[in-house]
Amino acid sequence: MMKRIGVYCLACFVLVAVGGCVGSGEKSDKGEFKAQLRLASLTPMSHTYNQGANRFAELVKERSNGRIQVTVYPDGQLGKGERELLEAVQQGTIDIYVGSTGPIGGFNPSIGVLDIPFMFNDYKHVDKVLDGPIGQQLLDDLEKSQFKALAFWENGFRNLTNSKRPVRIPADARGLKIRTMENKVHMAAWEAVGANPVPMAWGEVYGALQQKVIDGQENPIAVIYSAKINEVQKYLSLTQHVYSPAVLIVSLKRWPSIPKSDQEMLFKTAREVAQVQRKMGRDMEDKQIAELAGRGMKVEKNIDKAAWRRAMQPVITKVAEQYGKEKVNAILGTQ
Repeated sequence: MMKRIGVYCLACFVLVAVGGCVGSGEKSDKGEFKAQLRLASLTPMSHTYNQGANRFAELVKERSNGRIQVTVYPDGQLGKGERELLEAVQQGTIDIYVGSTGPIGGFNPSIGVLDIPFMFNDYKHVDKVLDGPIGQQLLDDLEKSQFKALAFWENGFRNLTNSKRPVRIPADARGLKIRTMENKVHMAAWEAVGANPVPMAWGEVYGALQQKVIDGQENPIAVIYSAKINEVQKYLSLTQHVYSPAVLIVSLKRWPSIPKSDQEMLFKTAREVAQVQRKMGRDMEDKQIAELAGRGMKVEKNIDKAAWRRAMQPVITKVAEQYGKEKVNAILGTQ
């Protein structure tokens, strides 16, 4: 991590000598604010994060008359793990990040309430919560961790893949080594069903699956599809055990240098693109499942979700108490 930052700082020094560092703000000939911003993600360019990010970049350039340009760096180009990218955002060496809220819980525990298993009924429920006052409160709270959150985007409902056997009920997952994000709620949920959670940076997962270091992983369909997990996993179980939001955040080291009018434009654009990005992933989900099956994955759709909820209930109860039953009930009761 320090080596990567050191290389970036050296590059900035050289660029400053010839006219300005990427990610810096400067004035145009007319005295207007100008900036080149770096937006990082861990997923391949084909993933909806980056399709959304590209649309965000286009609109920002258009609405700022070219004064603000956003360059998208997908597929872990600026860091191989969630923690590495998030720390870089805190330090200001990365301007913008889009990714799952799961790892952010390690920086700001309040966002973890969204990671409680079986918290959301469906996408309609998701939108009501994330786009309402509860969602806004959670976004605002991220400022305590040096993240200026612009909008909730979407990762999706998480599903299990593995290379060992079909999984329909919790007992089928017993003993499997399952990669998870560095997220205590996710890890506890898998422990509750008898699996062995293994927290691991996303950039290491494909190789670990290929080399049989781990047996499986869990992610939304869009991630499984875009990362070609079907090449290293045989079984896909549509467990939908946790809904995984994503968030578009700007470094608070960067945000204050942006004029208020441009801040408002970035907010508006991020939230507009959020609706497009969410719809994109949802519309493609059934087609992607069918394609994964066509590529040889054994898809288990007949999941006993009631059994999974029962198995994870001790974790659900404990975490609900940790975050406050009032907040949890407010999410569950949102119509």
